Amino acid sequence: MTETTTDRQATSAKAPPPRRERIPHEIAASVLAATTAFVGGTVWHLPPWAIFIPWAGMFLRGGPNLPDAKRLWLAMPMGSTYALVIVLLETHQGTAFGESQLARNAFGALCILVVNSALMYTGKLKLFSLIPGMFFGFASYFATFFGGFGYDVGNPWAAWVSVIAMNALGPVYAWLSMSLTFPVKTRS
Repeated sequence: MTETTTDRQATSAKAPPPRRERIPHEIAASVLAATTAFVGGTVWHLPPWAIFIPWAGMFLRGGPNLPDAKRLWLAMPMGSTYALVIVLLETHQGTAFGESQLARNAFGALCILVVNSALMYTGKLKLFSLIPGMFFGFASYFATFFGGFGYDVGNPWAAWVSVIAMNALGPVYAWLSMSLTFPVKTRS
């Protein structure tokens, strides 16, 4: 298949103007990544890795931009909220089918089936239509809660607040990683 002139024009119209980085992106991003050690190393024991998930997600969306950041900021807390519901259900009703591990697993599977289905249907709403963003929040919440992170380890609500805060920093870090290269337009 060959590329037509129209295809090339459409592609070049979407491409940003050529830029040169005064500081290599690899250095700017690495300096920012190093700052996350101070996030997790506080008395709040926040999950610094939860910054990296949406940070990378911004680049999957084509690079840092405010419209995509807003979509992530809406979707990720929704995903974390659905994960919180699962944890609360399992915490308070986990033995509804019995005390055995099989019964607890069956109840957990039912919770995941129902709540995950609701999550997917929520993605049909325009406001929360970035379903991968919801799964960033969903997975980040479970990793925060079950990984023992948050300002009150073992508290489902503390994990929820902690992960939402850290996920919210991801798009900011993505933007900073590009801005701190101090890009300048090159002459054609």
